[in-house]
Parts: sequence; C-alpha cells; structure tokens
Amino acid sequence: MTSIVTNVGALSALATLRTISGSMQQVQSEVATGARISTAADNAAYWSISTTMTSDKKAISAVADALNLADAMVNVAYEGLNAAVDVLAEFKAKLIAGREPGVDTGKVQKELDQLQDQMMSIATSASFNGQNWLNTNVNDIFDPAQNTTSMVASFSRGASGVSLGTMEHRLAETSLFNSTGGGLLQADPRDPKTLGGIRYEYLDTDRHLVRSTSNYSGSGAPSFVFNFTGPLQFGAGDSITFDVTVDKDNPADGLPNPQDPGLTTSITIDRSTIDTVLGAGANGRVSTYVDYERVLFHALSATGSGAYATTYTDWRHQPIIDRIGIGSNETSGLNGSYIGISNFTSTVGSGGLSNKEQFSSRGQDHTLYFKPFRIFDGVEVSFDFDINRAAPQSYSFDRDYINTTLGKTDGSVDTAVEMQTLLQSMLSADWPDLIIDVPTADTITLETDVNADRLAGAKTSIGFTGISVNIEPIPTLNFMDIDIAVRPDLIETYINYVDVVSERVIDGASTLGALQNRIGLQGDFAESLMDSIDTGIGKLVDADMNEASTRLKALQTQEQLATQALSIANSASQNILQLLQ
Repeated sequence: MTSIVTNVGALSALATLRTISGSMQQVQSEVATGARISTAADNAAYWSISTTMTSDKKAISAVADALNLADAMVNVAYEGLNAAVDVLAEFKAKLIAGREPGVDTGKVQKELDQLQDQMMSIATSASFNGQNWLNTNVNDIFDPAQNTTSMVASFSRGASGVSLGTMEHRLAETSLFNSTGGGLLQADPRDPKTLGGIRYEYLDTDRHLVRSTSNYSGSGAPSFVFNFTGPLQFGAGDSITFDVTVDKDNPADGLPNPQDPGLTTSITIDRSTIDTVLGAGANGRVSTYVDYERVLFHALSATGSGAYATTYTDWRHQPIIDRIGIGSNETSGLNGSYIGISNFTSTVGSGGLSNKEQFSSRGQDHTLYFKPFRIFDGVEVSFDFDINRAAPQSYSFDRDYINTTLGKTDGSVDTAVEMQTLLQSMLSADWPDLIIDVPTADTITLETDVNADRLAGAKTSIGFTGISVNIEPIPTLNFMDIDIAVRPDLIETYINYVDVVSERVIDGASTLGALQNRIGLQGDFAESLMDSIDTGIGKLVDADMNEASTRLKALQTQEQLATQALSIANSASQNILQLLQ
C-alpha cells in the first residue's frame, strides 16, 4: 500500500541511515584517536581501570626520577669512600716509613698532616643536593631512628591502598666524621672496654692494644723441691726406702669427715734400681742430680704411685743445677691435691731428699676488677664459662638484656653490685655452687662453695673463655689526632689502627656498591613496569586499526546505499502525482 501521509519506506531508510551514521561516528572516533574507549560512556569499567593505571604510570615515572637522584647521591658518596681508601693506603705507607731507624718523624708528620687535611676535604666535599653521607651531623649515629636515610624505590597499589616502597641506608656505615663522634675515622663510642672486668686490656710489645679472650683462674698440682747432695754409692745391701702419698684431703680445709687419706705407695731404691736406670757401668753410683732425678722418676712411675720427679730450668732455659722436684700427677682419681714423703730411711745418705709434704688449695676463686661500661644497640657480648674444667656453657647479653635485668633504659652497668646481678642472672642456674660476691666497690669475686666443692689443685678452675664482642675490632683512636712527631712510640699502634679503619671504610664502600646495584636494578624494573602498564592499558582501550578501517569502509558503503534507499523512498510520492495528472 502506498500512502502520501506516511512514507514507510522513507522512514525505514532514514532509521537505517541514522544507525549507520551512529556506528560510523564511533568508528571515525576510533580511527581519529586510536582508542576504542575514550570516555566513561564507551565502557565505564575499562575506562576507570585505564585512567587509574595511567595515573599510576605517572607516579612510577616520578619514582624513576627519584631513583636517578638517589643513584647520583650514592655515586658521589662511593667516589668519596673510594678516594678515602686510597688516602688511607698512602697514610699507612708513610707510617711504615716513619718507623725506620734514623727517619725524621717530624718531616714524615708534615706529609701525614697533608693526608689528614685531604681526608677531611674528601669528607666535606662528597655532597649532593645538600646531602652528605661522609660528613654527618647525627646526635647518636648508632641509633637507627636517627641515622637512617630513605630513598623512594617503588610505587604500588593494593587492597589496602597506595604505598611507596623505600630503600634505607644507615649513615653509620659510611660516615667518616660525625659531629658527635662515631664516624669510621673516629674512636667508636660503643667500645665496652673491659666489660666490667670480664676481660682485661694490655699493650703488647708493639704497643698494640690487646683485649683478652679469656680470664681464668686455676691452681697447679702440688710439688716440692730439694737440692741434690751426693754422690750416693749403693752397695749390694744398700737401699733408700720411703712412702709417697698423693692427693689426700687437707685437714686444714675443714672438710667434714671422713677425710680421704690419699694414695700411699712404698718406694725402694737399691743397687738393682741403679743398674736398671743408669746401667751396670755406673757401678751403683749416683753421681749427679740428673742421675738422681732419673732414678727417682723410675721408682715413682714403675710402682704406679701417681707421683713424678723432674729437674728445672730458669727463664733463659738454662738448667738449675742440683734442683730436683717431686710432685703429684693428680691421676689418682681422688679429690685432694697433695704430695708427701714420709718414713724416709737410707743406708747411703739422703741425696737431699727427706720427709716433706705440700698441699694445693681446695676450691677456686676468681677476681674481676670492675669498671663501668655501657652496651649500645646492635652490640652483643658473648662468652663461655666453666668451673673445674666441666663442659663450658655459652652466654651472651646485649642492651635489651641489661635493661630488662637491671631495670635500665640506656644499657649501662654502673656499679659492681649491678655487675653481680647481671652475672647471677646468667650463671646461677647452670652453676648452683657458684658464689658471686662484691667485697669492695670495684671488685667482684666468683668462687665455688667449699661445702660442696671438694676438688683441689689442678682439678680446680673457674673463669671466662671465648670472650667476644660482635662489633670488634673497632677504632679506639681518632684519625685526625695521629701525630708521630709527638708520639713516635705509638707508630705500631697507629699502623694497626689504620688497618682497622681501612677495613671499615672498604666495608662502607662495598655497602654503597651493593646499593648502587640495587638502585640500577630498581630503575630498570621501573622502566619495564611502565612499559608493561602501557601495554596493559593498550589492550584495554586501544582500537584495532585494521578492524576499524575495514569497518569504516563498510559503513561508508552502507551509508551510500542507505542514502540511495532514502532517495528511492522519497521519489515514491512523485510517482503518485504522475498517476493523478
């Protein structure tokens, strides 16, 4: 049916043309912008994600810039430490030259002064963007809350929100000079020195400061000496007889009964003994103290008496003529420590030997000479302790342990009584027979309970071994104070000091090298991450240009056809007019 009121064909063609025009407008936008999603109306979810990720990419770009800044800072500090290592090497060479005989230490010191000034120049010049990691101003450089500098390293968005990742650097690892002390080239204020008396200090023959790794008290086995008088001539019926007793308890110690009488052995020396020890050629004659010592040693050991005979040398390792000693080997298995000769008889003379006895003391005590000390954060003290050569037990303490035990906040042990409390807290549980006392304000005694400890002599001991502090060795001098013109006697000490600080500076440079590597890796990652975000955003919103151009061509063709259809539909009314003419 054809109507002049409603042109159905034109309406249909017009609707088709509108649809094609709308699609064509969208495709033309994709072709023009390269994005299939440009506004929230295109796809709200994808548009929101792409917009957020675009913002995150800008933040990561800012992080990359910050990493470049950090890299520049680390590079400057590293170059400074590297130069400091070279100066220290030259400084050590000058010190070694200064110890040569006949060298004018005053002239060498002038060269050292220049190197000291150069070191300070390096430290003050190694600054970038107002930051200097080699010349610092930190109130407590060993406090992590004060000595930590942070650098932005990453940006991330998670379920809990946006967060920035940082890299941290401790200035204590690289500071050569700090305004309040503690720099790598300054005396370390964390030095705990004698640890309240647990260890002792001394200067060795080269003037190096030595800290003991043990602090021990022990007794020796008992012995007595006599001077040989002779010669002694043994005939067929001659002999020397005596009883030797080892390791009986000392009644003077007040031990409860029963007291052990020790191990007693009867000894006989006759002509056959002389021939066995000295040979038949001796003809029964003991001519020298060396001969007599050999005869006594044989007689004591052959009978299993647990005693011995010996000769002596002086401090120059020269023989002490005619000196002979008799002692206990302390192999009897008894608690006591004793050597005694009794019931001595002889038909040839004594040779100087007679009834004698010697006890060694029972129990053991050890004295610590207390000095106050303080433990800083990051410092740990460890040691082993044992009594009477039992299996040693290991102990350690740090700042937190001191504070908890003594109710302190600064890690200090200020009095001998506080030291007593600290030691008791560690040792008492493992060594219930240990008594720790404070006889004076600056001494602490550790001793065994004599009511429980019956051991005596070399079987007794008490003390500390394996003493160590985790941060040592540390510098105990200031680099800028070295002066061999004023103190030429300390050249060896200075050389040792330079060795210690050189290792610390090298460690600091290694730390910066590791940080440089991490910054480089983090920077590469940031670049890769931005590329990945670009790719991800593109997959969400970018248009497929091949598809878009093909669709645009098709829509242009459809638009032409729709226009022609509309034209045909509109010409239908003209056909009606022709019929009415």
